[in-house]
Amino acid sequence: MAYEQGATGAVESAADVPTPHRISGQVWRFAVIGGMSTVLHLALYWVFKQWWHHDQIANFVALLIATVFNTGLNRAWTFRVRGAEQLVSHHGQALVIFAITWVATALALQCVSWWWPTASDTARTGIILVANALSTAARFFAMRMWIFRHTGGSPAQGSG
Repeated sequence: MAYEQGATGAVESAADVPTPHRISGQVWRFAVIGGMSTVLHLALYWVFKQWWHHDQIANFVALLIATVFNTGLNRAWTFRVRGAEQLVSHHGQALVIFAITWVATALALQCVSWWWPTASDTARTGIILVANALSTAARFFAMRMWIFRHTGGSPAQGSG
C-alpha cells in the first residue's frame, strides 16, 4: 500500500487521500440526496403550512425531518459510513448544520414577511428553495470535512 504525508504531517495511506474521482462521486451522490431532501422539505413545509398557518413552525419541523432523512442517506450512500458507530454523534453534528440552514431559511421567510406580506404560499416555498440552495455547498463541505471525515478505519468508511 502506498503512503504519503498528509496536510497535517501525518502519514496516511494513499487510499485515505481524496481523489478527484472520489470527490466527484460524492458530489453526485450528495446532489441526488440533496434533491430528494429538498423535495421532502418543501412538500412537508407546504403541508404543515396548510395545517398550522405559520411559516416559521412549518419550516422548522419540515427542515428537521428532512435533515434526519438527509443525514441518514448521506451517511450511508455518499460517505459510505456503515453501522451504528458514531450514529448519534453524526446526527448531533448534523443538527449544527440544520441550525445554520434553518437560520438561513427562517431569515428568508422573515424578510418576505416584511417586504412582501401578501406573498403566496408558492412564493414563500420558492424563497425557502433559494435559501436552501444557497446553503447546500456549505452543507457538503461540513459533512465531508467535519461530520464524515475519514479518521482511520476501513476505506469503506472513508471517502468511497
